Amino acid sequence: MCGICGVISADRNEVEPAARRMMQAMVHRGPDDEGYEQLDLGGYDFGPFAGFGFRRLSILDLSPAGHQPMFNPKTGDCLIFNGEIYNFRRLRAELQCSGVIFHGSSDSEVLLQALSTWGEQALTKIQGMYAFAFFDAKTRRVLLARDPLGIKPLYVAESANQLVFASEIRALRASKLVDEELDISGIAGMLAYGAVQSPRTIYRAIRSFPAGHYQWIKADAAAGAVSATPPVRHWQFPSTSSQPVDVLTAAANVNLLLHDAVLRHLVADVPVGVFLSAGIDSTVIASFAREYTPSVTAFTVGFGPVHGEDEVALASETAKALGIKHVTVSLDMSNMPQQWNDWIERMDSPSIDGFNTFAVSRRLAEEDVVVGLSGLGADELFGGYSNFVRGPQLAQLLRVLWLIPPDLRRGLAAGLGSLSGNASTAEKMTDLIAGKPSVRSVAIALRRSLSNNRLAALGVPASSTALGPDYLELDSVGSPNLGSDPFNSVARAELSHYMRDTLLRDTDSNSMQQSLEVRVPFLDLSLVDYVSTLPGRIKRDRGGMSKSLLRLACRNVIRHDLARRPKTGFTLPIGDWMRGDMRDSCEAAIARLKQVPFLEQSEVRRIWDSFLADPQSMHWSRPFSLVVLGSAIQ
Repeated sequence: MCGICGVISADRNEVEPAARRMMQAMVHRGPDDEGYEQLDLGGYDFGPFAGFGFRRLSILDLSPAGHQPMFNPKTGDCLIFNGEIYNFRRLRAELQCSGVIFHGSSDSEVLLQALSTWGEQALTKIQGMYAFAFFDAKTRRVLLARDPLGIKPLYVAESANQLVFASEIRALRASKLVDEELDISGIAGMLAYGAVQSPRTIYRAIRSFPAGHYQWIKADAAAGAVSATPPVRHWQFPSTSSQPVDVLTAAANVNLLLHDAVLRHLVADVPVGVFLSAGIDSTVIASFAREYTPSVTAFTVGFGPVHGEDEVALASETAKALGIKHVTVSLDMSNMPQQWNDWIERMDSPSIDGFNTFAVSRRLAEEDVVVGLSGLGADELFGGYSNFVRGPQLAQLLRVLWLIPPDLRRGLAAGLGSLSGNASTAEKMTDLIAGKPSVRSVAIALRRSLSNNRLAALGVPASSTALGPDYLELDSVGSPNLGSDPFNSVARAELSHYMRDTLLRDTDSNSMQQSLEVRVPFLDLSLVDYVSTLPGRIKRDRGGMSKSLLRLACRNVIRHDLARRPKTGFTLPIGDWMRGDMRDSCEAAIARLKQVPFLEQSEVRRIWDSFLADPQSMHWSRPFSLVVLGSAIQ
């Protein structure tokens, strides 16, 4: 895992300085090596030019042969690549059969040769997490591409005569080539969902490159201009199968595919650890990893006496049952508020989530851990959230309300929502009834932090930002016909929304701050493709247990009591920190929101003052979203 950046511009003098500023802004992503190359897209040394920059975290082929930017000595093609190609050995063998000669053992060289040989069609063959830029020397074009699920980040800023890209937003800002005008749509998404929603950022000029897409960039030497083709999708979720499926057969297939996924994700030239909690997801990963690497070490982080359950004891029991080495890493709670402040200051994109990953990654980096396997993705794929039950139920209720005359709908929706005892649910139902509800739109709404009315009070009306299901980049990886399968509708929404724009982005950003690579075997493409075709009826909760298919698939490799262990967790006292040790820094961040011209400052102040006066009046995440937004504006 690394950091990539590039500048494509007609101005030769600005390309290298800008690229090197971006490289310097991402040292944390690749402390082991750096590289830069300038390429002529015009062909006659007149430009436009492409400057490729790279920061390396060495994981595969630790020798200089893995250095990037990497050139194909035969064709002159050039690659910068962030991520891992998990099926690179099979692709290497296939390429060797066609006469390709390799000079090292890295997956980067395999990707380079695959692109030189097959062009963009290589994207249909590779499996992994990636974002890359590839210079085709023959056509003098640059290819940008991102993995299907958006595991690895890529951001782009484009104008008529230049295009700038990087693994992080901070790098684009460091280039000094990108306008930093704030984007009301990006800020609306951040306040509504607790994290900025793709393809937007909080800056109008910067966009997240769509997951599962590629794009060609070419230069017009005569005009000194740079142009890009529209992004082209190279993957989409498969449709739900209409063929009869036996649940035991499905479970056996999941077991096999997950074994293969874990094996592929263990490939590295540095030690690989497993993040072990008390839940089934990490337990499954640890169990399968032990089968292939008996010496694998599981790491559990202890948070001590916080407001919730510390998972150390349960994780230790799991490790003992699995027969694997277990290391407990304790966090010093006395300096947690300061770490929390460090986390906010280092955010690449404002988010109310991810502090746990930041603190854990920092501590594991001190243990010299470079690669860790995570259970992320299992909840979204197999149905680990209450939304898989609540979403279809609320959608069915709202469809009934839709039959009622319009002037009565909103009141009934709000009244029924209030019966839940949750004001937020009532507000969400009121918003949903304004349009014809679907399971997908309900699942999305359940992830909302602020309703349309609350956003409007802050000066961000939903109507002005198209804030709704269509606002989200849900179709970036395709929306196949799901028929009437509510489970799979929720799964698509969770995988394409909450997981990509919050969990994956925060995991990458917070772990790479500590030069730590996190791999996610549950998001192996073969497994995702297969599970996505299965009808929801064989994946839904059974016997009061979520992720029933996953539990069934692992019943013969995990002790029965471990397989049926319910979710556990902990809650850090963030609200207490906001009102205590970190109040001054929070106040300073709130004050910076005055730089956002469209925000209603009186409402910002009212939310903060109300939280300080009565912590029970609202969840801490509501004022915290304002704090992280203010911290991002510098």
